[in-house]
Amino acid sequence: MRFCILGSGSSGNAAFLQTEESRILIDAGFSARRLTELLAGIGESIERLDAIFLTHEHGDHSAGLNGLKKYPQLKIFANAATAGALSRTLDRPVAWQIFETGSRFRFRDLTVDAFPVPHDAAEPVGYVFDWGHEGDLLAPRHRLGWLTDLGHLPQQVRERVRGVDLLVLEANYDQQLLAADTKRPWSLKQRISGRHGHLSNQDACAFLAERRTEEPALREVFLAHLSRDCNSLDAVTREFGPLTSPEGSARFRVTPVAPGACTGVLEW
Repeated sequence: MRFCILGSGSSGNAAFLQTEESRILIDAGFSARRLTELLAGIGESIERLDAIFLTHEHGDHSAGLNGLKKYPQLKIFANAATAGALSRTLDRPVAWQIFETGSRFRFRDLTVDAFPVPHDAAEPVGYVFDWGHEGDLLAPRHRLGWLTDLGHLPQQVRERVRGVDLLVLEANYDQQLLAADTKRPWSLKQRISGRHGHLSNQDACAFLAERRTEEPALREVFLAHLSRDCNSLDAVTREFGPLTSPEGSARFRVTPVAPGACTGVLEW
C-alpha cells in the first residue's frame, strides 16, 4: 500500500494512492504527458490507474483530463457541479462517476467520504479514503484525509477528518509573506486570505496543535499547496517546528511539500 504526492502548488496538484485493489489519483492538475512522467518516476503508469478523484474544477487540479480521455479504464469521480464546469472545457466526454457531496460511497476496496469545503469553486470537496480492516495484521485499516484549497476549517470539516492516520493539509501562505508580496494586488491578497480562499501556515498549525492531543491515530502530515512567493520552507519550519519537536510531545511527523516537488513514496 503506497502513497505519493506527485506535485503540489499553483502549477499543478496530483497524488497517487495504491491499496490492495485500487490505484487512484487524487486530482490531475498536470498535463497527461507530465502525469505519465511523474508516475513513471515511482514505477507506475496511467494504464494501471483505475480512477481519478477530483476536488474541484480549477486547472491546477484538473488540467490532465483532456489528455487522459484516451484511457477508457479511467473513471473520473466528481460531483455534478464540478463535472458540469469541466465538461464545458473538454472536447470529448470522459467517464464521469457522479457522487453527491456529503455522501460516503464505495469504490473497489475504498470507502470514500466526499464532503464540502469552503473555496471559490463550483462545489469543492475534501476527501477521506478508508481501506483495510481493524485488527487485521495483513491488511490493517488506514484512513487518508485530503484537505487542500479551503479558506478556513469549519467544524464539520474538522469532524470529517477525525481519526485519519495520514493527513494532507493545505499550508498555502505565510501571513507576513503574503502581506509583503509585491506581485499580487490587494484584491487578490484578499481573495487568498478570505474564508473561501486558501489556508495559511498559522491556521494549519493551530489546527494541528489541537489534533496533537486529540488524535492518537494521526502519524503522518503532508503540508501541501505551498505558494512559491508567499510561503517558504523556512517559514513553514519556523511555524510548525515547535509543534513537531520532542519538547512539543509530537505524535506525528510533519513534512512540507515544496512547490513542484514529489514526496517520494510512503509505504505501509
